[in-house]
Amino acid sequence: MATVTVEINGRPYAVGCADGQEERVRILAKQFDGHVRQVAGEVGHVGDIRLFLMAGLLLADELHEARLENPAAAATAVSADGVAEALNAVAARLEKIAQGL
Repeated sequence: MATVTVEINGRPYAVGCADGQEERVRILAKQFDGHVRQVAGEVGHVGDIRLFLMAGLLLADELHEARLENPAAAATAVSADGVAEALNAVAARLEKIAQGL
């Protein structure tokens, strides 16, 4: 398993991922960071966990809309093993951060 350091809202996070998925994780993190920064710009700094939750909900909404527009393509994109593993690693990291608060 590889480890990638990504920056979200100006803070570094180490994320585990499958070997060969490092660049994909960086791309996903950059997209997530954009959503976090968008939320922070709209609501101010309300804590990382809350910003991450709101950004996650924005991404879930985008995914939901994409599935409604094209269910077959969205299902194929979401079922990729590398993406699922990356998201699981991010979720585990967020849980660890939440426990530390």
